[in-house]
Amino acid sequence: MTSLSPERQLELIRKHTVDLIPEEDLLEKLRSGRPLRVKLGVDPTGPDLHLGHAVVLRKLRLFQDLGHTAVLIIGDYTALIGDPSGRNESRPQLTREQIEQNMSTYREQVFKILDPDKTEFHYNSEWLGKLTTDQIIRLMATHTVAQILAREDFSKRYAQQLPISLHELLYPILQGYDSVAVRSDIELGGTEQKFNLLVGRELQRIGVLEPPQEPQCIITFPILVGTDGVQRMGKSLGNYIGLAEPPDEMFGKVMSIPDELIQQYFELCTDVPEEEIAGLAAEMKSGALNPRDAKRRLGREIVSLYHGAEAGARADETFMRVFSTARAQTREDFEALAEELAIPEEFQGKPAWASTILARLSLAKSKSDAGRLIRGGGAYITPPDGEERRITDPKEEITLQPGTLLRVGKRRVARLL
Repeated sequence: MTSLSPERQLELIRKHTVDLIPEEDLLEKLRSGRPLRVKLGVDPTGPDLHLGHAVVLRKLRLFQDLGHTAVLIIGDYTALIGDPSGRNESRPQLTREQIEQNMSTYREQVFKILDPDKTEFHYNSEWLGKLTTDQIIRLMATHTVAQILAREDFSKRYAQQLPISLHELLYPILQGYDSVAVRSDIELGGTEQKFNLLVGRELQRIGVLEPPQEPQCIITFPILVGTDGVQRMGKSLGNYIGLAEPPDEMFGKVMSIPDELIQQYFELCTDVPEEEIAGLAAEMKSGALNPRDAKRRLGREIVSLYHGAEAGARADETFMRVFSTARAQTREDFEALAEELAIPEEFQGKPAWASTILARLSLAKSKSDAGRLIRGGGAYITPPDGEERRITDPKEEITLQPGTLLRVGKRRVARLL
């Protein structure tokens, strides 16, 4: 255990949090002197963990550094339902195969942050998959429909007459039972998870399928806004920066965030001291520091955390070489930033519209979005042995070849395999 006093531990834990419920109980738990069990659940709804997940994972690592145990739960069972938290529509239900594929790299990604020697790793199918119908009914009887519908996202959808499926009402109860199963002392989550975390606290207190337990404390965290500057960072929205992304791609995405997010990203995603962050913010406000230079520092800090300081410096150098002027640079420059994409089978040896290709390769959100991008002059193609040219017609027929480069905007580059 750490030599820090419980009061000093609490001070560190409280930084950059929103809710700490109840704070006095957490202080008592810290004063007990025993290693606390700190729970975090992640549903494998996509293959990538991102900086939004890292906000909470980094706090979980702090608990480890203070001598406590991280209890990480991969929600392979709850992902079959889909967490409705913070959404105005039902999540698509995933198949077991999709879940298996998504969570195949989760261990590698979380251990970029967590200490594996101080981490308990669980899948919640270990206990949820064994519940009988009788046990599920007993769990559901602990809460009323009125209580569930009082949750902000459900209440908004109900007021707007948007569909709420019955299976979604199960989610808070099953997530709450995870806390009972692992006997958690503390549970971490985003602010949109507050209701679910409180359900876990209540199920521990009353004891349904297990004897009553000391209720967990809950800690919630601010929502990290995505690279679009509008919505929360999310896999389904495509506005995220993945923990496993290559350094150059990670750096480029950091450089694309709106200026008003720079301070939040420094606070939630880096280890830069608060006093220094405040100084950077003051310099930007006064005009003494160009926001682009602040984002370069931010990009180096974030890339260094997940790929090392040398990779952070190289990514900065590459970005400045390629994008320091508006005109296109050399093919070698763009190849250095390119993500690799396989040519879909339906395009192999067959011509297709440019807009169809960009949408199919997820270089645009849709065919109509690709059309707007092309008409706006934001799409380019470089044949394997040719020069880069702008695509001007969404209906231009293109036959893709291995080695072709496609560039969308200033920063998104793909090399076709």
